[in-house]
Amino acid sequence: MDDISIYSKQGFGNSSGFGGTPALLIVDFVNGFCDPECFGGGNILDAVNQTRLLLDQARKSNLPIVHTRIVYEEDSADNGVFCEKVPGLERLTETASIGQIVEPLKPRKGEHVVRKTQPSAFFGTGLAAWLIGKNVSTVVVAGCTTSGCVRASVVDSMSYNFKTIVVSDCVGDRAMGPHEANLFDMGQKYADIHTCKETINSIIKLQSAV
Repeated sequence: MDDISIYSKQGFGNSSGFGGTPALLIVDFVNGFCDPECFGGGNILDAVNQTRLLLDQARKSNLPIVHTRIVYEEDSADNGVFCEKVPGLERLTETASIGQIVEPLKPRKGEHVVRKTQPSAFFGTGLAAWLIGKNVSTVVVAGCTTSGCVRASVVDSMSYNFKTIVVSDCVGDRAMGPHEANLFDMGQKYADIHTCKETINSIIKLQSAV
């Protein structure tokens, strides 16, 4: 029995759907994670390029937009186990060039920027309350890495009862094995997996129905 058959037999892989009030969450597309000599590699730059299209549509449709950054204090006061597991993360400070959101996706006025010290965009931040305040029902997720901060954010998004869409060609990882395995697993348990084109079409369809 193949993997899909096993999961299907046990009731996994159902769709939670695309709700009526989406927001776009762009996770950690910062310079350091887009640089193969730092924390990047794999298909991350390709995901950035696709996310430009998704972000353009989200802006045209006036969706709530959230960007995240990993930001540690200059004096290392808030460094934790994450920094022990991945030495070098502590360099992602407020002013460090590697910690800045990449220029093609630079936030505009009115777009929410979440600073975090853990993988999930939700852990220890006010993101859930911000989304609830915007009456958001669906969180559309782009960013990196698929197996790390994207996955952690997706699990927490679902845990807060947001319908969650992972945009398959707008998320990236430094290695393709973890990327593909985590897309499969998230799609079976926590989120719906859509392409950028499918997601844009869904946003346009929602807008035209208003």
